[in-house]
Amino acid sequence: MAQQVQQVDTLFLHETDKGYSVVADRDGERLFRATLGLKETSAGPRPGRFRIKRGSNEDPRSPDEFVEIARRAERIRISEQTSREGRGELRAMLEGYQLEARVVRTCRFCASAGRYSPITEETAIRTDRERICPDCAMQELERELSYAGGVTGAAEDRLKDLLLEVQDLERIVNLLQGQLDPELTKFDEISATVEDVDPVPVDSLGLHPDLQGLLEGRFEELLPVQSLSVESGLFDGEDQLVVSATATGKTLVGEMAGIDRVLKGDGKMLFLVPLVALANQKHEDFLDTYGDLVDVTIRVGASRVRDDGNRFDPGADVIVGTYEGIDHALRTGRDLGDVGTVVIDEVHTLKEGERGHRLDGLIARLKDYCEQRAANRSGYGGAQWIYLSATVGNPGWLAESLGARLVEFEERPVPIERHVTFADGREKTRIENKLVRREFDRESSKGYRGQTIIFTNSRRRCHEISRKLEYASAPYHAGLDYKRRKKVERMFGDQELSAVVTTAALAAGVDFPASQVVFDSLAMGIEWLSVQEFHQMLGRAGRPDYHDRGVVYLLVEPDCTYHNSMERTEDEVAFTLLKDEMEPVHTLYDQSAAVEETLANVTVAGKRTKALNDRMIGEVPTKHAIGKLLEYGFIDGLEPTPLGRAVTTHFLSPDDAFRILDGIRKGNDSVDIVAELELVDDDR
Repeated sequence: MAQQVQQVDTLFLHETDKGYSVVADRDGERLFRATLGLKETSAGPRPGRFRIKRGSNEDPRSPDEFVEIARRAERIRISEQTSREGRGELRAMLEGYQLEARVVRTCRFCASAGRYSPITEETAIRTDRERICPDCAMQELERELSYAGGVTGAAEDRLKDLLLEVQDLERIVNLLQGQLDPELTKFDEISATVEDVDPVPVDSLGLHPDLQGLLEGRFEELLPVQSLSVESGLFDGEDQLVVSATATGKTLVGEMAGIDRVLKGDGKMLFLVPLVALANQKHEDFLDTYGDLVDVTIRVGASRVRDDGNRFDPGADVIVGTYEGIDHALRTGRDLGDVGTVVIDEVHTLKEGERGHRLDGLIARLKDYCEQRAANRSGYGGAQWIYLSATVGNPGWLAESLGARLVEFEERPVPIERHVTFADGREKTRIENKLVRREFDRESSKGYRGQTIIFTNSRRRCHEISRKLEYASAPYHAGLDYKRRKKVERMFGDQELSAVVTTAALAAGVDFPASQVVFDSLAMGIEWLSVQEFHQMLGRAGRPDYHDRGVVYLLVEPDCTYHNSMERTEDEVAFTLLKDEMEPVHTLYDQSAAVEETLANVTVAGKRTKALNDRMIGEVPTKHAIGKLLEYGFIDGLEPTPLGRAVTTHFLSPDDAFRILDGIRKGNDSVDIVAELELVDDDR
């Protein structure tokens, strides 16, 4: 003990119910812990009992040994939590030996546990009515996290960083309970950025007079991305990949090129989107804007759109369609006429599991159709291709793979605040209600009330949330009929609704001028959102003509999954989405996808099948796929069999085809067969 006494840096005294706790520190490490009892003498208080703690035991020592330790200590400190009377007693005792002590603010938890842990205004963490050290605050937070249901990984790190930042444990715990504290929920802000692009005057475009007059009546000059596209040869027939954020005006790029070529007699326009609901919306937009100039039709599948009685007219000037709708026409040998412009909206769909390879195949088949037609018809020079996307992680590679010139514009029209808060499934609707009310009660400098899009992962949940919102709102998903969706769109546009609640599946083209986006779920069906999908959805927050800023809220349920196949939890996914880079767009082929697309190419192109496979951006093992098609009885030579033709006409994977055949052979009811294929919620 004598050697240890020589090197004591700090002697720390703290009042307990058994007297005083004594802790000796050297170089930040505890040398020993002891208890000290004082006795009253004629000279004042003096050490009466001194015991060194050894595990659960106490080793009695001479009270004089405490005096010797105190004399050799570099500094003596008394905890602020010691009572006023206790501080006076300790000081009186030490003064009897001509020793001085300072009262310091310390962590009560540490002091009670026998640790010297001084805290300052800069390091202390507030909790209830006192302040504690960061280490003890972290332990308390971890205890609260375990009660909350196991927040893990990046979410836990985020909360711990916030604790050190705001130094208030109670505020962090409240955040776990779903309270909306903007200072704490705010993860970051995506600043508004403006590229220096010289705008192209509309009156300088030299378009067909009818289109030129229409555009001059709407704008004086083009937006930056539109100007960049024009400067990159848009009206010279250059194929382009246009990558730009939501609401920057890239859709008009495709419209200007396509309508101009239609009016000049250079072939019809195809405007293709991934979903029926988006095709319906775009069809209405074309009718409203260009209906006096051109004939517009819609193609979303094998049959007409029954909602408004419009039949598909392959001879129309403009065909708005889904990828599958136009592909079906190709697979069944329909004559689309001279195609002058093909606009592929949401081209990043190429990376999606099921639709990706079908879009890849459609592009190859449609290019082949145009080339074959150009080779056999004088006066037709083929099509111009324009690909549009807000979210591409590898735009240069994709543009090269598609044979297009890249037009990339990185402007964000308004800043977007991104917030994260935690809530279980029951609390989410309460928070959503508060967010919707708060936003709708706010008016922008442009005179518009704030409106919200809530994204969730099922149609049932859309209705559940909408029913619980106090302000007027509506569900919006592909299960609603066309007229109902149009009514919701109109009411939202007229500011009669505070919010729409929609499925993540419609995120790509939900065209509502919302100032706020709320993620009720970070899943799309039973799959977690990709970074690309996430950015596509959050990009819906904030329109430059309506709002001063956009707001995005992620409502995260700790330790939550939506299906047992999900390996990660929602809190882990949330911070991956917020931090990770955009995924590159690639189309990957497994055996099933390779067989499906090769069968479609055989049906459309016969002997040119390998050439079509080779031009797709994904690598298709043609020889292996042909072998499987022969084995399955889907082709005979390079011609589809009746079975193969039925399979490709209905966009069936080989597995689905064999399930149907097996059900038919067993005499199963057709409804049971369809149910087995899980097509009930198919949004195509």
